[in-house]
Amino acid sequence: MAERSKRYRSESGKVDKTPLGLPEAVKKIKSLASTKFDQSVECVMHLGIDPKQADQMIRGAISLPNGIGKARKVIAFCEDGDIEAAKAAGAIEAGNDELVQKIQDGWMDFDVAIAAPKVMGKAGKLGRILGPQGKMPSPKNGTVTPNVAEAVKEFAAGKVEYRNDSGGNIHAVVGKLSFNEDKLAENIEAFLTHIKRLKPTSAKGTYIKKVCISATMSPAVVLDYA
Repeated sequence: MAERSKRYRSESGKVDKTPLGLPEAVKKIKSLASTKFDQSVECVMHLGIDPKQADQMIRGAISLPNGIGKARKVIAFCEDGDIEAAKAAGAIEAGNDELVQKIQDGWMDFDVAIAAPKVMGKAGKLGRILGPQGKMPSPKNGTVTPNVAEAVKEFAAGKVEYRNDSGGNIHAVVGKLSFNEDKLAENIEAFLTHIKRLKPTSAKGTYIKKVCISATMSPAVVLDYA
């Protein structure tokens, strides 16, 4: 494991493992800000699910009430007649065959890929390229949709995707340290409530086991959330 910086170790000494209420937790992570750039704030949840069971997978996307403070680069796989609308909505690239070829040739300078159902057959050729990077369009997170322009607009504005990992954890960016405390807390609460509603019926025992929030370069704070 890489050695933590002196600044990080110093900040870690200011954080104990006692769970804090949401307002107090937000105050704490903002008090730890000691870098010159505006760090992203992330929320990590450890869930009581079995990641090996398909019916317990937690995956989707959510538009947070105050955005995440960052525009995202979005592309759209769509029919020729929808290219202009997709670009007007914020897509940095849009098309079908030529866009597929561009990615096969190695271009990956985008964050999210949207696809219309009618062109998923073509976009599907990119599964081995986009899949490992979490960029493959999927109906489960709203990136395969007949409303391409609307989806482009939402994701370009910062719609958040999430997907549990093999350990049953979910993490997502929920804002920036520059957000005021109320807006940051509102975003975190919205994300937690959303995930809580997605509890699989087959999941047994405690669903939300642990929640932490942290800034990109700062130690995590445990949240008192049930």
